[in-house]
Amino acid sequence: MIVVCGEALIDIIPAGDDTRRPVPGGGPFNTVRALARLGAPTSFLGRLSTDAFGAMLAHELEADGAELSLVSYGPEPTTLAVAELDGEGLAEYEFYVHGTSAPNLTPEMVPATLPAEVNALHVGTLGLVLEPMATTLTDLARRESKHRLLMLDPNVRPQLLRDNQAYGGRIDALAAHSTIVKASEGDLAWLFPELDCEASAARMLELGARLVVVTMGADGAVAVSAGGTVRVAAPKVDVVDTIGAGDAFGAAVLAWLHDHDNLQPDLALDRDGLESMLGFACLVAAITCTRSGADPPWRAELTKGTAGAKNT
Repeated sequence: MIVVCGEALIDIIPAGDDTRRPVPGGGPFNTVRALARLGAPTSFLGRLSTDAFGAMLAHELEADGAELSLVSYGPEPTTLAVAELDGEGLAEYEFYVHGTSAPNLTPEMVPATLPAEVNALHVGTLGLVLEPMATTLTDLARRESKHRLLMLDPNVRPQLLRDNQAYGGRIDALAAHSTIVKASEGDLAWLFPELDCEASAARMLELGARLVVVTMGADGAVAVSAGGTVRVAAPKVDVVDTIGAGDAFGAAVLAWLHDHDNLQPDLALDRDGLESMLGFACLVAAITCTRSGADPPWRAELTKGTAGAKNT
């Protein structure tokens, strides 16, 4: 079982006719949804509102096959993110978070121990920014990383940061406990502005991560570990928007590891394994880019050729 921790919110996205429409979103929400659609047993740990948007979020997770026993519920309104798309479908967000549901995850809402079947934990995005959720999840990740694989996805949102130095320190501290750091080129450029992409990934390894995977949009992805560096090209697709693509990529990495019985805190993959994992994750992310909003593919939608590549 993979537990994904953090925020679920509503993205307000362009509808293509000068109007907007609400769609379920949030980095961790997108990740757990993608995992469930790919057939990996997964559970969401976060706080949902009891309002209509909160009910929508819960319904979507259940419909996709995610487990919700670790969710807490409250009367706060659902957190919102208004997306603006540029000419290439890249999204920028304005967030409405004060007094809303997602940040209001306190330590009392998290179980003292996770179920024995949990073998991986995913944390990141606003879950490491908004309080009290950020402290709650940071403490949980440190506790659980002693026994389980931990994936850290910073998914940096600078517009919400009040103390850049403190946030950078939090990411460094969690990287030291992480099996995998999954980040975009933009994340690493913000975290380590003086370093290039590969040097930034190497810095994460020095901090303690075993594997760093970096998404590079249309240029594909790179994996950096003690064994070296592996690059994989991205499939060519017609991009509608990139909303949720990075989340789908991270979910696909975890799903591939689940498929290969390799959700281990002492993870070690050879070059062939890394290439197969990255290729699978790039395809899942690419398919997500062909759709409006965060709408990751189901396992059955992946081509026979892709499934074969996954098992190489």
